[in-house]
Amino acid sequence: MKYTGPKIKKSRRLGLALTPKSEKYLERRPHPPGQHGPSRRRGKQSDYGKQLVEKQRLQYQYNLTEKQVRKYYQAASRKQGNTADILLQLIETRLDALVLRSGFARSIYQARQLVSHAHFNVNGKKVNIPSYAIRIGDVITVRDKSRELDIFPAAQQIATTPEYMTVDDKKLTATLSRLPEHGEVPIQCEMPLVVEFYSR
Repeated sequence: MKYTGPKIKKSRRLGLALTPKSEKYLERRPHPPGQHGPSRRRGKQSDYGKQLVEKQRLQYQYNLTEKQVRKYYQAASRKQGNTADILLQLIETRLDALVLRSGFARSIYQARQLVSHAHFNVNGKKVNIPSYAIRIGDVITVRDKSRELDIFPAAQQIATTPEYMTVDDKKLTATLSRLPEHGEVPIQCEMPLVVEFYSR
């Protein structure tokens, strides 16, 4: 089941902004939620604890279930190369993630909803599956019936297009030019710790 709880509380717990709205709350209250706030004493975190937190950071930044993250890890571990980099590429090239990166949505939650409501075509065909795997050269296009929605101009105002995407703001199209490299993906997560978590 996808996370549908309070985004700001979860953002404070993980120390990262999951939505644009949560950014200003994190600036005011950067500490985790709880009765004692920033004065609460926390013991030294175990290696497992660090791995768990990074796994949760990855999971919630892409709004994935535990089962989905594990499935992606298993797929990445079967491929040749750096498992952490491959895992990130597999998740980052989901349709909902690239809709967010292209500036067609303000958050991963909104991106998933837009894809599920069939507002996008991939290579000219309607796709409403958020986990749909985008390949190099695939073109994501906002469907003609959806072009007048106010969502897209609002999202484009805060978007920063990564180098592995080619986006035409006027035509509302985006193309995956190449696979993303680790340092280019705008997430806060130590991927090697995620791999360590699942390889235990």
